[in-house]
Amino acid sequence: MTNRWLILSVLFLARTAMGFQFQSVAALSSLLVTELNIDYTQLGLLIGFYLFPGIVIAYLGGLLGQRFGDKNVAILGMTLMVVGGVLTGASHDYVFFLVGRLISGIGAVLLNVILTKMATDWFVGREVGTALALLVSSWPIGIGAALIALPRLATTFSVQTAFVMTAVAAAMVLVLIAAVYRVPPPRGDTVSPAGGQGLGISVREIGLVSLAGVVWALFNVGYIILISFTPSLLIAQGISVNGAGMATSLASWTIIPTIAMGGILLDRMGHATRLMITSFAVLGLGIIIMPITSSFALIAFIGAVAGVPCGAMLVLPSEVLRPQSRGAGMGAFFTWYYVGMALLTPAAGFIRDLTGDPGAPLIFAGSLEIAAVAVLVLFRLVQRRYGLRP
Repeated sequence: MTNRWLILSVLFLARTAMGFQFQSVAALSSLLVTELNIDYTQLGLLIGFYLFPGIVIAYLGGLLGQRFGDKNVAILGMTLMVVGGVLTGASHDYVFFLVGRLISGIGAVLLNVILTKMATDWFVGREVGTALALLVSSWPIGIGAALIALPRLATTFSVQTAFVMTAVAAAMVLVLIAAVYRVPPPRGDTVSPAGGQGLGISVREIGLVSLAGVVWALFNVGYIILISFTPSLLIAQGISVNGAGMATSLASWTIIPTIAMGGILLDRMGHATRLMITSFAVLGLGIIIMPITSSFALIAFIGAVAGVPCGAMLVLPSEVLRPQSRGAGMGAFFTWYYVGMALLTPAAGFIRDLTGDPGAPLIFAGSLEIAAVAVLVLFRLVQRRYGLRP
């Protein structure tokens, strides 16, 4: 018992370090625009570039874990995060900064794919739902910590110091993974990876799980654009850099308890579709009115609403995939997440430059949440057409 929860704690810290490093660009957006002499389209590219490698690597990450071992792939991922963090901290040129961001992102994608499997291996059949819920909540904790800590480091010392700190955090977790993690003991119900089955997924399953993946992508991109561009909106409204980071972090802190609450509501009451549609609609409208009334209470409320549909969305793939196709299917599901992050986040920056309005990216983010409603409805219609009842 102690070993399981200790290992989960280390995995939790690893994913927290990912969120911390990912959010570093957005947390320091106003300072970075000046430091690198870039526009907001280029800033959006820096944000999205961290997740861009996932388009190619998300599926391969699981295969690498199977071939070389989960722990080795996790260590490789953390090492790349350290190297990328150091490079961004040492860069005064946009191109070198972009390269450092890409290296960090490759490491983060490898780590993200393998962490869920590592936690599942240890908790399968024993509080696996609780373990995975805790693991998921680490990402917003890392984002919230970045929004609070990094602006203070940058204004007290330098922007470069703040980015180096993301490498330091990754290095500390790297040591913990190397020292603590071990392969779980064999279990009677353990199923070895199936060989010789090809992709093991049909065209119909790919289509359905891709629709589910688009829902997940639109939701997440909208949320990331919210926490990425809210600091610059608040600064334009007269709030200090530190104050803007603190205020924006509310959307990360309030999402943490509602992720678990949404799962409880789903398990006890059902009505997953209504839960998701209501959450997407309220979330989208809340983000859209942010430029008009960006109060601390509204930011906290938006964060709380964002956590509610997370569990329901992650159940969607299991509704349309056969057991033997879940590995490939989940790879396809998360690939759409990375595609959305890589393409739509820079689009938000482009909209900011095109309009000159710091609130325009948030209107775009809210529209993505509304679009998620339409894709979810399409998913349900296609699902019912094939007789796959939720």
